[in-house]
Amino acid sequence: MTSDEAYLKYILECLEKIEAYSRGGKEEFINNSMVQDAILRRLQTLAESTQRLSRDLKGGVAEVDWRNISGFRNILVHNYLGGIDLDVVWNVIENYLPDLKNQIQTLLLKFK
Repeated sequence: MTSDEAYLKYILECLEKIEAYSRGGKEEFINNSMVQDAILRRLQTLAESTQRLSRDLKGGVAEVDWRNISGFRNILVHNYLGGIDLDVVWNVIENYLPDLKNQIQTLLLKFK
């Protein structure tokens, strides 16, 4: 297994866990600090893993905004003292992660 494949599998695992953790909806996410912690940690490690993918792999997938994912990771890591807007995080969960999951699944098919 290549390192790209290992990171892609981990990213997919993170996406699936975020889906599971967020099944209770936005209200549960906003009001449950354990759910927040679980999701934010997975988002952080997911984004960190995208930074470790090879340039060749990322360069072949223009549909994914790798730079914004990296920037989002920096926000999660450095703004933890009240600077994380949970509404923005929920927007990412609902509107960006499903497409990212599809892209990651497509990329993984290249390793079969």
